[in-house]
Amino acid sequence: MGKQPFKLGIHPINWVGEDVKEHGADTTFEQIVDDIQALGLTGTEMGRKYPTDPTVLKAELAKRGIQLTSQWKSVLFSDPAYREAELEAYRKHVEFLHEMGSTVISTCEVGGSLHFDPRRTPNEKEVLRFDEAAWRSLAEGLNAAGAIAQEYGLKLTYHHHGGTAVEQPEEIDRLMELTDPNLVYLLFDTGHAYYGGADPLAVLRKHYDRIAYIHLKDIRQEILDQARASNADFVSCIRQGVFTVPGDGCLNFAPIFRELLDRNYSGWAMLEGEQDPAEHPAYEYAKKSLDFIQTLISQESR
Repeated sequence: MGKQPFKLGIHPINWVGEDVKEHGADTTFEQIVDDIQALGLTGTEMGRKYPTDPTVLKAELAKRGIQLTSQWKSVLFSDPAYREAELEAYRKHVEFLHEMGSTVISTCEVGGSLHFDPRRTPNEKEVLRFDEAAWRSLAEGLNAAGAIAQEYGLKLTYHHHGGTAVEQPEEIDRLMELTDPNLVYLLFDTGHAYYGGADPLAVLRKHYDRIAYIHLKDIRQEILDQARASNADFVSCIRQGVFTVPGDGCLNFAPIFRELLDRNYSGWAMLEGEQDPAEHPAYEYAKKSLDFIQTLISQESR
């Protein structure tokens, strides 16, 4: 790996699906972290195959020179009835990540989501958008969770996400506008930005001062077009292979890396593919993507 000011890591979702459980179902934790070490990367997020005992996990990661960067946390703050229980669960999540030495918490509101909202029924067809009261409640809940994170020296990074009520560019804008910039940061995800109808570079430039964590993900345009034409939901899009690693899809990463280099971004940027590893082997795709990224960075650094 050449030099870049930010830290490059990789998400275990390249090996094992989180939203599509059959993807990589037989893959072991050991294979994932051995591959990450072989790729020369030093950061990973928590994955569903990882040991949950901090002592065991710390030892396994330490012997491979890998740091746990974050772990996804679903929240349901748009409904005030859930807030107290959600904040209690959030604190436990923060305590685990603090113990693991992580500095950011990938946080996503599931209210209104077809797939993640526990209140939804299987026969519903689309994401429910928020009314004014839900937006206010969400912002208040996130500010409170952000304050908990801050107590432990961590940052709440909000993950705008396909198939949720905060996925479109105007929804990202609204969330940033309603939340406290000292308590709520942004997890900028290139693939989810594009999936939600945004120009990823525009989101990066507009909200750069709030960005504390990055997911690097690409999109297969033809799959996205087919999925939109057939009105496919988010999880169906993943099954169809809408996402891939940077350099293998339609996104133009050159100006994105130029922006990160120009601004001296120094946080983590995580490589994400989120596709079926049986068809798209995680290690091989990651290796090609890292070569692609290194080439771009060396060109942009000249």
